[in-house]
Amino acid sequence: MENCIFCKIVRGEIPSKKVYEDDEILAFHDIQPVAPVHFLVIPKLHISSLFEVEPGHQAVLGKCLAVAGKLAREQGAADGFRTIINTGRVGRQEVYHVHIHIIGGPQTLPPMIVWRGQ
Repeated sequence: MENCIFCKIVRGEIPSKKVYEDDEILAFHDIQPVAPVHFLVIPKLHISSLFEVEPGHQAVLGKCLAVAGKLAREQGAADGFRTIINTGRVGRQEVYHVHIHIIGGPQTLPPMIVWRGQ
């Protein structure tokens, strides 16, 4: 997609602090980290959200997850990390290009989301 910020990063039009790159995926540091380790793993192929994932995307999305642990350890998350994929408006997806947040560090992360039903 021409105007997608992550596609622009993939094409080298916007700089990023790369963690990993191969022919199919790219991992780079989040520009607003919430923890000492916070990077994104994305497929280079533009897929807007998990709503648009099709069976043909299995290999590239599996690869994104398969590198997560190794990259997290290399970045300093030696004792675990959290993966987050925000999807759609309700899921608070801000950039409509599938991306996995890898969040961790030496300290324990705060608890998961607590539902405050209405």
